[in-house]
Amino acid sequence: MSREKNSSLSRYISLILRHQPEVAGITLDAHGWAKVTDLIAGINRTRHIDIEALREIVATDSKGRYSFSDDGEFIRANQGHSVDVDVELEELEPPEILYHGTSQDTVSLINSEGLRPMTRLYVHLSADVDTAIKTGRRKGDHKHPFVYAVKSGEMFRDGHKFYRSVNGVWLTKSVPPQYLEEQRQNRNAEQ
Repeated sequence: MSREKNSSLSRYISLILRHQPEVAGITLDAHGWAKVTDLIAGINRTRHIDIEALREIVATDSKGRYSFSDDGEFIRANQGHSVDVDVELEELEPPEILYHGTSQDTVSLINSEGLRPMTRLYVHLSADVDTAIKTGRRKGDHKHPFVYAVKSGEMFRDGHKFYRSVNGVWLTKSVPPQYLEEQRQNRNAEQ
């Protein structure tokens, strides 16, 4: 399968498994799982995919967006849902600092209101600055992403819950503004 077709199908699968399962005529269970055969049949209503192509997409997705169940009968997105599902995340103590990348045009709102999940169930945080920069580039100005350092250890000690998805993304319900600091990081911002 071509890289471009693989990427297009991966985005479509993400739409289905995270936001709109109804576009493929499927339903997700309470934990976000969909039957693999139902997903393939639903996608094949408008595009072509088979089990081998689906396995390739899951195996090669650079962000580790998807997981198969142990028996291979079910698939789900690991995080990023806007539909109400419980992906069975374990509460964990986070590192002392996590990071959030965004676009420059959201900074004043975030400074006053903090980080909110918007259309998703959780705020997504990364363990390293480089990943946050990449995220910020996707959200806006590709040359000048804005990165916040999140005082996640302090938040945790203050009673906020944190989770880590199977692909390493840290999740929390919100980040109040007092736990945010501007992260001065110019090394990679111009690349």
